[in-house]
Amino acid sequence: MGLDFVADRWDQIWSASWQHLSLVVQCLLLAVVIAVGVAALVHRSPRLSGLAAGVSAVGLTLPSFALVGLLIAPLGFGVVPSVVVVTFFATLPILRNAVVGLNEVDPALVESARGLGMGPARTFLTVQLPLAWPIVLTGIRVSAQMVMGIAAVAAYALGPGLGGFIFSGLSRLGGANALASVVTGVVGVVVLAFLLDLLLVGLGRLTVSRGLHVQH
Repeated sequence: MGLDFVADRWDQIWSASWQHLSLVVQCLLLAVVIAVGVAALVHRSPRLSGLAAGVSAVGLTLPSFALVGLLIAPLGFGVVPSVVVVTFFATLPILRNAVVGLNEVDPALVESARGLGMGPARTFLTVQLPLAWPIVLTGIRVSAQMVMGIAAVAAYALGPGLGGFIFSGLSRLGGANALASVVTGVVGVVVLAFLLDLLLVGLGRLTVSRGLHVQH
């Protein structure tokens, strides 16, 4: 029965899977920009670094389903609330790790770069961020696994992705193909999470130098 369900709806499942992955990847990219930007501004201040860590910790305790529901009123149904929720939760682990990674960069290296005439922006991009990148990437991997499931929850707001199969099945449990619909959505999310993590592992091997691999 389950295989027949998948075979009959393969095009729909493939399309939903691509939408799901696209939503997560685009929100992750946006989250990286936001998190690294905020970390660059606050990491020098212990008070602001602590505030960023606190916001990350508290934010992760918020129920994603409730947040999706709250955003429907101001943002309506569709892609927008899904993007906001996924990006919000994706930013939190990356921000925490970015602050930690930047704080672990040896201040002497930063001063040496400044002594060579590098400005703050160039020092950040060519010295601090590359050294902090392994820790930042770990945050990205954690974030990717977490928001892959949150993107499914965002289907409550009629967002794109595999969550539609899950909610559709749950709304008619006991009916024909209801369980198959739920299982299809859940398995699809798990497979996408595994594939995305493999891609991020490959990204790490391409972007982290061998010396930093050993160090971390």
